Amino acid sequence: MIREVWGLYFSPCGNVEKLIRAMAGAAGETLGVPVRYGDFTLPANRRQEYVLGPETLLFLGTPVYAGRVPNKLAPYIAGNIRGTGPAVPVVCFGNRSFDNALAELADVLDKNGFTVTAAAAEVGEHAFSSALAGGRPTAEDLARAAAFGARTAAHLRDGQIPVLDRSAIPGAPDAPYYTPLGTDGTPAKFLKAVPAVDEKLCIRCGVCASVCPMGSVDRLDPARTNGVCIKCHACIRRCPMQARRFDDPAFLSHRAMLEANYARPAEHVYLP
Repeated sequence: MIREVWGLYFSPCGNVEKLIRAMAGAAGETLGVPVRYGDFTLPANRRQEYVLGPETLLFLGTPVYAGRVPNKLAPYIAGNIRGTGPAVPVVCFGNRSFDNALAELADVLDKNGFTVTAAAAEVGEHAFSSALAGGRPTAEDLARAAAFGARTAAHLRDGQIPVLDRSAIPGAPDAPYYTPLGTDGTPAKFLKAVPAVDEKLCIRCGVCASVCPMGSVDRLDPARTNGVCIKCHACIRRCPMQARRFDDPAFLSHRAMLEANYARPAEHVYLP
């Protein structure tokens, strides 16, 4: 019997959080049990370890980066989120494709002791451009996510844990990362690109540093990036002065390629 529901998520721009809260909230309401949430977006929150028992239903969500689970987050998930109950991997992609991310996340949960009972790939506005799934998840998207959460929970009412047929999940857990392309069709190499800062607009409020999931923005000098930048755009999206942007030519070429080829509305995938 399920006695509680957990929703865990990495959500720099907020889309994954919305989806996980919709799913887990509806699941808890369906089962009449408490719902708890864990946000491991910021570095300080990744000190937390989660060990969930057989009576806990987990919804675990991440965005898709280069067709996989964000590589800087994968070790945390593999090493700190374990359990023996049912789990639902959820990935959110920015209109292009979720590629192998869902298969990878399901595989990690399986290896960490969970029983993968369902899975979902959701569409959310791309961090790079509002031209790619702009405004998603919409209210309609969230309602569908909630319905999926309720349906998943209903299947667990009798105490049995359905096992998702893993062959139904597209992709492969260990497949290569997607190679970003520029408008000319060749690989766009912007791994070391970091946001540029307009010093005339920056008021040094510290918001960018406070939301960086890698803790890489210098709190005293926001124009400095002292560590890895995963291109999540949290600092750009949340800057109150719109003082931050990417100006790297390879990055801009890749963004333009995405806008030219993937502006069509993508669809979510729910399994089963």
